[in-house]
Amino acid sequence: MARRRTAEQREAGRAARKVLPRRQHGELSSYDRDPVDLLDTQNTQRIPDLVPVRWGRMLESPFAFFRGSAAVMAADLAAGPSTGTQVVACGDAHLANFGLYASPERRIVFDLNDFDEAGNAPWEWDLKRLAASVVVAGRDRGFDASVVRQAATAVAAEYRGRLAELVALSALDRYYASIDAAWLEEHVADGGRGLLHKTLKKARRRTSEQVLSSLTTTDEGGRTRITDDPPLVRHPPAAAVALAEKVLADYTKVLRSDVAMLVGQFTLVDVAMRVVGVGSVGTQAYVALLEGPGGPPLFLQVKEASPSVLTTYGKVPAVPPAGTHLPAGAGEGARVVSAQRILQAVSDPFLGWFAGPRRSFYVRQLRDMKGSVDVAALAPDQLVNYGRLCASQLARAHAQSPTAAFVAGYLGSSESFDDAVARWAVAYADQVERDHAALAAAAAAGRIPVERGV
Repeated sequence: MARRRTAEQREAGRAARKVLPRRQHGELSSYDRDPVDLLDTQNTQRIPDLVPVRWGRMLESPFAFFRGSAAVMAADLAAGPSTGTQVVACGDAHLANFGLYASPERRIVFDLNDFDEAGNAPWEWDLKRLAASVVVAGRDRGFDASVVRQAATAVAAEYRGRLAELVALSALDRYYASIDAAWLEEHVADGGRGLLHKTLKKARRRTSEQVLSSLTTTDEGGRTRITDDPPLVRHPPAAAVALAEKVLADYTKVLRSDVAMLVGQFTLVDVAMRVVGVGSVGTQAYVALLEGPGGPPLFLQVKEASPSVLTTYGKVPAVPPAGTHLPAGAGEGARVVSAQRILQAVSDPFLGWFAGPRRSFYVRQLRDMKGSVDVAALAPDQLVNYGRLCASQLARAHAQSPTAAFVAGYLGSSESFDDAVARWAVAYADQVERDHAALAAAAAAGRIPVERGV
């Protein structure tokens, strides 16, 4: 029965080529939009004095702008051709949103690592965002047009090939597929081993002890406190700590029993607001310091979960991922957590959520052996290979959705789709550069407040 269903989905995918030929994915739709206005609509719910920091970070380069403009791209993708077939999507699958982190068994694994925008969406949206990010990043590095075009083509080809391999496996084998540090060290090309070893070494040092030394100090009473570093790190009003104790109690209710019991042995001792990322700047984000009965402390990151840009700008209905059973009123934090558990091969056991009166949050462990490749340091061949690696993991993530066989059937075995996505990615990189220039012009004209270098 399952094999017949897979075969039927493949055939439906092949038939869909007649409705939307694969070559049409190379067409970049144009329509009237102001990227600055689109982005500024997100600022109405953000902390006002951090909005200039957000603009300043996005102005650093076209790739920095790209990282912070998932909303603009969601609107652009919604205006373009689409198969209409949805998967549980990352929503922000660019190069810098893949990386290393520790599994519960203390293996270092490689996977997607940002799910703020995750939700149901057409499968090609994630792939196009990844391919475009490769082109924008390569141009930032000054690479030749042939190199960035090759990298974008390689992303689409790797995704297509890997998805076909995964769909041929059983659902269980697809679920258990993962990439860890041992696999990377065995398979990475010679030219990338030095960068890999450097990244792995840095990730292995990012433990609770390292966070303790870099983010905290001891006050006159001998108590450990998170160090203020305005505007990036600062303490909220004292009442916020008491509130944090209550919401952390709500958070433990959605954890597995063993993890909830573990967290219950720790006591919250300090909370501070901490600015993170590019696109997230201005949303509420906190770091919580908890101390247990001996040994290292536990650091948790608490991030506000706003509605996904897939819904607000991409106009995709906000429907929970198929097969999930979220309680009523669970909020956007539950969306982020459920999508992360679906899309990652291995997830943080401390991953959870809670819903406040007006905002929703998700919780994860801070910096637990997390590491990311420095995209700005990649050589041309490394950019191509790293793009392939990210595309392979994106295929693994999408392969968890019941529609994966349809996608594999639509893609087929020819290079038609690969070439189309590469053309689209190059054209979209041109658009990103124009949008970045528009943001710079808005800053120069005093239309937006900017704080640089923060």
